[in-house]
Amino acid sequence: MEIKDKVAIVTGGASGIGAAMASRFVAEGASGVVVADLDADRADRIAREIGERALGVRCDVSNEVDIQSMVQATRARFGRVDIYASNAGILGPAGGIEISDAVWDTMWSIHLKAHLWAARAVLPEMLERGEGYFFITASAAGLLNIVETAPYGVTKHAAVAFAEWLRIAYGRSGIRVSCLCPQAVLTPMTAQGTGSAGVDGALTPEQVAQTVVDTMREERFLSLPHPEVAGYLQGKSSDYDRWLGGMQKLHARHVAEAAPAGDHISQALKLI
Repeated sequence: MEIKDKVAIVTGGASGIGAAMASRFVAEGASGVVVADLDADRADRIAREIGERALGVRCDVSNEVDIQSMVQATRARFGRVDIYASNAGILGPAGGIEISDAVWDTMWSIHLKAHLWAARAVLPEMLERGEGYFFITASAAGLLNIVETAPYGVTKHAAVAFAEWLRIAYGRSGIRVSCLCPQAVLTPMTAQGTGSAGVDGALTPEQVAQTVVDTMREERFLSLPHPEVAGYLQGKSSDYDRWLGGMQKLHARHVAEAAPAGDHISQALKLI
């Protein structure tokens, strides 16, 4: 799909990947872009920086009513929704089964239910027109997992699975679906360090936005700003037990903190 003359919504649009996507969509000729974010002031500021074709809207994606209201505001301003970039996400605390249910529930709402609620809000009109694009930001952690935080890895897996289902169910009805799975990106989320996600280096949000545009033009499902992820995924699928063994070593070294994280990760990946 070409972005020119399309109307797009970008959640989590006030910073990082979302802000870069919103700006790039306008640069590609979008007729309207909604910058949706929990931080209303920053969403407005980013929209003003982008220009008159952008609109800042407050939206808490963990609340279905907020998503419905934001979609209605988009239609009121621009008439329709052609592209929905369901990008908002949070990292959450490190750890696993000891993390509170409240944190797990929040991660489920933002990383899975938000995509479901958005699909409910925009797919009917897209299906009626026979065209639309639904773009989900997951993570390489959704394909490969991540050793630092179970809720993030698990809920991002769910995001990938939901994107797959949408593509399976609606791909023959004119609905394009793609899933963005980057490793480390230089955003506020990685301000304190990239952790295991930084093994192949950290990209700028603008570099990720370029990959998003390329993916949409080619209408590919997986959008991989770090091409190394494809190789890791092939290794995982070809020998699951060996892959799990390598990840166990990586996890043990992460917990022990016996050497620089980058050295741990490089060595562990060689074992996969």
